[in-house]
Amino acid sequence: MARTDFDTLLAAGAHFGHLKRKWNPAMAPYIFMERNGIHIIDLHKTVAKVDQAAEALKQIAKSGKRILFVATKKQAKDVVAEKAQSVGMPYVIERWPGGMLTNFPTIRKAVKKMANIDKLIADGTYDKLSKRENLQIQRKRAKLEKNLGSIADLTRLPSALFVVDVMKEHIAVSEANRLGIPVFAIVDTNSDPKDVDFVIPANDDATKSIEVILDAVCGAINEGVEERKAEKVDMEAAGEKATPKAEETAEEAPAEA
Repeated sequence: MARTDFDTLLAAGAHFGHLKRKWNPAMAPYIFMERNGIHIIDLHKTVAKVDQAAEALKQIAKSGKRILFVATKKQAKDVVAEKAQSVGMPYVIERWPGGMLTNFPTIRKAVKKMANIDKLIADGTYDKLSKRENLQIQRKRAKLEKNLGSIADLTRLPSALFVVDVMKEHIAVSEANRLGIPVFAIVDTNSDPKDVDFVIPANDDATKSIEVILDAVCGAINEGVEERKAEKVDMEAAGEKATPKAEETAEEAPAEA
């Protein structure tokens, strides 16, 4: 059974591409026709690509690995945050921190700094400081939370990236490519799909289009998570100790910048 269907995608406006003059020829296989100067995406291919991406994401989630969602454009931010949270996955919806993947240890240090501030606030260490000093610390904490709060529990490199708008998030895609991390993405007719492992051809500007596709892939991710839990319960019931695989527990070291 398909994760989504032609009519649902059509109603969401997922078929609307960009103006013909802005197209990227590499997207030609996914374009059905041109109407009034606008490219129309072949939604039959979109349905098939959503299914492929969803199944791959399900297997990643089932293995206990993490998928990082990336979308900093206004139309996508809120829906991406909501859907990623619903399946317990990390996400980036503010500015992409350059080197987040290729210089991951530095990002982890910033996250630990945020946690340390929280600890010092909780134990009353900052109570002795002046109002001005406290305000500066609170502002620093708020900035860290805005940029890194959604990835605070990402203790190792993600096993996959899900990106909305590969042109806008080209730095994230480039870093993932450099480290061999597979990229799943909603790709519009003005974008180059060559750096994307799992292309989902669709309108990446309409919130409804983004939401419909995220509903499908996050539904698959949730299935993977639930199946993993069920397998652990079965193993425990059978008297076996459920131990994570070595690759799931080992810290994945990022490639050198």
